[in-house]
Amino acid sequence: MEKNSLIVAELSANHGNDLGLALETVDAFASAGADAIKVQTFRPESLCMNIDNDYFGPRKNGLWKGRTAWDIYSEGSLPYDWHWKIQEVCQKQGIEFISSPFDIEAVDFLNSMNVCRYKIASMEINDLPLIRKAASQTKPIIISTGLGEISDIQKAVDACLEVGNKDVTLLKCTSSYPAPLDAANLRTIPDMAKRYGVSVGISDHTLGFTVPVASVVLGANLIEKHVVLDKKQKTLDASFSLDPTEFAEMVRQVRNAEEALGNVSYHVSDEDKLRRRSLFTSVPFMKGQTVTEQDLRSVRPGHGAEPDAIKRFIGKRAKSDIPAGTPALLEDFE
Repeated sequence: MEKNSLIVAELSANHGNDLGLALETVDAFASAGADAIKVQTFRPESLCMNIDNDYFGPRKNGLWKGRTAWDIYSEGSLPYDWHWKIQEVCQKQGIEFISSPFDIEAVDFLNSMNVCRYKIASMEINDLPLIRKAASQTKPIIISTGLGEISDIQKAVDACLEVGNKDVTLLKCTSSYPAPLDAANLRTIPDMAKRYGVSVGISDHTLGFTVPVASVVLGANLIEKHVVLDKKQKTLDASFSLDPTEFAEMVRQVRNAEEALGNVSYHVSDEDKLRRRSLFTSVPFMKGQTVTEQDLRSVRPGHGAEPDAIKRFIGKRAKSDIPAGTPALLEDFE
């Protein structure tokens, strides 16, 4: 069966600062059907400042309430030297290695690794210098749009086009963790594809995998989902991530949905047409007997003339004796 959408397992912060755990996770999700593993390439200073004030101090609500941005990003940061080892495992498993760069240094580092594509996170959608830098590497670029309005998304797409990169995929995204189903707004997917003239996928933070499966029906060609080896892990994103069993089931259902979409088709085989209604004789005919409307019935199967042809039979005479229950054919009457 041909695969239509690229299914990406987002490791994010679920490496737990444990290289062994990270590599085991890659193996598990490659086996679960992922087409790619995605990581995030940043250092804490790429995203925030280590200052305790109203902007960078402890969060007052949400999943990471009470923790500073510096603390969160320090825990979530994937050491640069681990990237090579994760990429090597991906290559052995025959899947892609993808990353989200969060600053210019990260783009240069990933370029040295010859990554196959770059992903820009929702919170960086307005960082046009970063987008231009990533897009200028002449690799496919993916942009999450969870924090972008129409004009922001257009500017991001234009930034890619400015540097000659037309291979852009936008991801419909709801940037809350976890995201509620009623905020998914998947009808945005076809609108986004029409509005911006690019491929569109989904970066999903809802629980379960209803959204990824439904997104395929609306034209999504890339699915990104956070993953965790074991939901009992005390890692940052474990609570809204899929484990290998759930991910494998998501892949199965997505592929089934893709198969069910098929092509535009109104074809009915000749064999199937025989299952439709047609005209049959409801009484036995003697040779020369005249046909009345009551002498024919529209029933299944479809071996006789079309039901709408009944008026063409009226008044004709049987050419020979015809038993009741015989397909009514015009050539048997004159």
